[in-house]
Amino acid sequence: MAAARRGQGPLAPRFDQDYVGAMRDRTDTGLPFQKMHGLGNDFVVIDGRGTGLSVTPALARRLGDRHRGVGFDQLALIEDAPGADLALRFWNADGSESSTCGNATRCIARAEMDRTGKARLAIRTERGLLAAKDEGDGITSVNMGPPRLLWHEIPLAQEMDTLELPIEGAPTATSMGNPHCTFFVPDAEVVDLLAFGPAHEHHPLFPQRTNVQVVQVLAPDRLRMRVWERGTGLTLASGSSSCAVTVAAARRGLTGRDVTVVLDGGELRVRWAEDGVWMTGRTAHVFSGVLTPAFLEALA
Repeated sequence: MAAARRGQGPLAPRFDQDYVGAMRDRTDTGLPFQKMHGLGNDFVVIDGRGTGLSVTPALARRLGDRHRGVGFDQLALIEDAPGADLALRFWNADGSESSTCGNATRCIARAEMDRTGKARLAIRTERGLLAAKDEGDGITSVNMGPPRLLWHEIPLAQEMDTLELPIEGAPTATSMGNPHCTFFVPDAEVVDLLAFGPAHEHHPLFPQRTNVQVVQVLAPDRLRMRVWERGTGLTLASGSSSCAVTVAAARRGLTGRDVTVVLDGGELRVRWAEDGVWMTGRTAHVFSGVLTPAFLEALA
């Protein structure tokens, strides 16, 4: 795979005009991308600022194929955003769009801070305007906004209390811009998430499907979480899920509002504050590459 040209940071240089409309008018230049991850929750990032570039479900599915593409949990497209530093759109590996992705937002915020020297960013997503800040030592925080707790905000198929749903195990429903269904269990390690996850992702109470978490309370400030992401499957980590389980645990009186979430890929600190849910942790830029013209042409 060819390396991207050198720049000041992981996202530099941005596309030049050679890439305008790259998915509509094929060129012989290929399409640059970045591969990043937050605690093993991995992403392909395409910088479309100033290009008018569009992403199709077919491109997302093909890129997400870990054998014939690049492979990712989510695909992120960076766009221009008047009134903000940048805008982000997200796609799952199955080609469906997602309104938010916490770890990808942190990864891109870290790269943009490194590129520009800024310590704070305003990032526009379908979720709204999110704040990101540099915590020093390569650690990045993102405010994922206030949780949505009413049944129609998640959304659920009918009116009910979201604290304990009428599903076996009495899970809690939360929206962090995408729906979450959190089960508190005695031992998160023994749950067969490959079966449990998809069965609940498609539960009829969730008309837009849902992310599914199994959570074990280790201490009043420490949670063990495993996650099944809608449209992606089993993942090593999930930022929005970490925020959702923190909110759910606090609502149920199991923890305080400042916890460490232990995931398969590492640990995140999550704090439910007055201004929203802050998520803090490390990120990684893995490599830069260029999608070949032949790869892109196959999508035509």
